[in-house]
Amino acid sequence: MPDRTTQSMILPRALLRACRQALRRSKVADTSGQDMTGGALLMRSLILRRLLLREVLAPDEKNVGLLLPPSAGGVLANTAVTLAGRVTVNLNYTVSAEVMRSCIKQAGIRHVLTSRRVLEKLGYDLGAEPVFLEDVREKVTLADKLAGACAAYVMPLGLLERSLGLTRLTPDDLLTIIFTSGSTGEPKGVMLTYRNVGSNIEGFDQLVRLNDDDVVAGVLPFFHSFGYTATLWTVLTLPPKGVYHYDPRDARQVGEMCGKHRATILIATPTFLRFYLRRCQPEDFSALDVVLAGAEKVPKDLCDAFEQRFGVRPVEGYGATELSPVVAVNIPLSRAADKTLVNAREGTVGRPLPGVAAKIIDSDSGREVGRNTPGMLWISGPNVMSGYLGQPERTADVLRDGWYKTGDIALIDDDGFIRITGRESRFSKLGGEMVPHLKVEETIQKIIGAGEDELKVAVAAVPDERKGERLVVLHTAIDKAPDAICKELAQAGLPNLWIPSPDSFCQVEEIPVLGTGKIDLKGLQTLALEKFGKATASPA
Repeated sequence: MPDRTTQSMILPRALLRACRQALRRSKVADTSGQDMTGGALLMRSLILRRLLLREVLAPDEKNVGLLLPPSAGGVLANTAVTLAGRVTVNLNYTVSAEVMRSCIKQAGIRHVLTSRRVLEKLGYDLGAEPVFLEDVREKVTLADKLAGACAAYVMPLGLLERSLGLTRLTPDDLLTIIFTSGSTGEPKGVMLTYRNVGSNIEGFDQLVRLNDDDVVAGVLPFFHSFGYTATLWTVLTLPPKGVYHYDPRDARQVGEMCGKHRATILIATPTFLRFYLRRCQPEDFSALDVVLAGAEKVPKDLCDAFEQRFGVRPVEGYGATELSPVVAVNIPLSRAADKTLVNAREGTVGRPLPGVAAKIIDSDSGREVGRNTPGMLWISGPNVMSGYLGQPERTADVLRDGWYKTGDIALIDDDGFIRITGRESRFSKLGGEMVPHLKVEETIQKIIGAGEDELKVAVAAVPDERKGERLVVLHTAIDKAPDAICKELAQAGLPNLWIPSPDSFCQVEEIPVLGTGKIDLKGLQTLALEKFGKATASPA
């Protein structure tokens, strides 16, 4: 894929053009009743930028925290900070106080843009100065309003870009820092440039072919890289309108929003799709044309049920925060440029975006393997992060000659579709064989008759005095006894090595889950060690 021009790669410059093109057309709305045209969005962004530079930000202050849910206010805060030439750091409001303060400290954040309602809900000190947007609004003067209106509606674009300092930006300048979800440990600050996110938006657009009539439902938080790129900056720099709701689990409100604004594109996780399947009405999603799910495996029965109820079949994509985040996506038939080709394949996460390359490396030999052979998935392209904030050693662990090690075990089929078979950190090496936790987990879920409404089973590994480690099963209340489950695992064809012993099952109140809907692998491991001890003797 040819590189985008410097002008279009710089997202704030693309934002100015998109707002001018939607000057009188609704561009951003949310469930609080806010509804802004492109002109209003640009004007209010410029006014807030002016206030931040005058009232809040020091000249040497580079990284700015944002603690706001998906909303018109959250959009404005992101645009204003970016237009002010600062780096946005959207903070995860679902984490503990300790993790939050760690992120703030790592990024050297002095000010966090938020609201009183959000901070009251958190109920703890951030370790940085909160700036309440409702207070900032009260400092707007007539001169601010006139300057914002003139710049948004009258000033020539070239002059506006120069006055904002946007012509001095380069594609390799830092746009944002997004902290990883922490599913496998302490969050790391992923540094993403204008090129990273801009190329990802262009690649996604080339495959899904967004247009003026599209309305993107923004329910993923902006601290989630999928939400940041696909539902924030894709909307801000391309023709679609964005509509936002602060809580992706609030299915009734999400459904009403999608129905009211005739949403055509819904980007979510399977966990959230299950909420909508249970609580939304068919008319809520009557305009949907694309439902894209990622962050975790998308089960076929969920797709079947969603299509039967709403008339649109979810497709699966794949990405990682370190990859800006989209790597691959299945293309719905309605968006395919050539409908005679195979554009989607269920059970896979699709083919890579234009300009993105994928390869499979054998973990033992370090050599690239051929088609249909599983191994470690590595990704290269303009979407690969510049590195982890202040952690060169961790960066070196995952970046090699422009290739990023995903940590996911996958294979690439004959047509170039990527199939994820497991995660490196969700494997145990037992008897010299790699045992996939996910496969054991999914089989148990089927055996106990678990539906799509909730996660009932999670498989982890704990140290074992005899074998080195052993599989353990944490589960919520189930009807079948562990020994009966073990027998059915054998009947299902799982190797004996993969089958946990009956005394390796433990009932828990709930399976730990992150705010993004993924299993909290760190929390799962902590819980497993708590229930089974740090070193156990496995049964003979």
